[in-house]
Amino acid sequence: MSKYFRPWNIDQTLLLPPNVQDFVPKGHVSRFIVELVRESLDLKEITGSYVSGLGQPPFDPRMMVALLLHGYASGLYSSRRIAKACRERNDFVMIVALDPPDFRTISDFRKRHLKALGALFLQVLKLCETAGWSSSAMSRWMARRSKPTRRNIKR
Repeated sequence: MSKYFRPWNIDQTLLLPPNVQDFVPKGHVSRFIVELVRESLDLKEITGSYVSGLGQPPFDPRMMVALLLHGYASGLYSSRRIAKACRERNDFVMIVALDPPDFRTISDFRKRHLKALGALFLQVLKLCETAGWSSSAMSRWMARRSKPTRRNIKR
């Protein structure tokens, strides 16, 4: 039996604003990331790992990947800070479509799919290169984001 996912109602119509995508302006990076995840990334490795139909439906993996990518692009790496941003910042509220995950859910998703997320980052770099963005600049940006800092080094 295949696993059902919680619905990701990013196109849901609301009274005010009429669409959750209206929370952020048209050229915002969060819109680019959502479009990239929905249309260009291959998430078969992540979605294929959900096989059981038992239990509460998990969040849509596309939403979780978009949330992590946008968090990293915004300089938020901690699952607690990303979860807080999902409640407070409009760009994150738009990505989660008014249904924010808990920090443990974000952390567990990252741990469970760490290898697949690494491959997705390479896909993002390749897509940016084909879109005409400098791959060396993107590589430097990704390397700078993944460097261990003094705070997260275990002693």
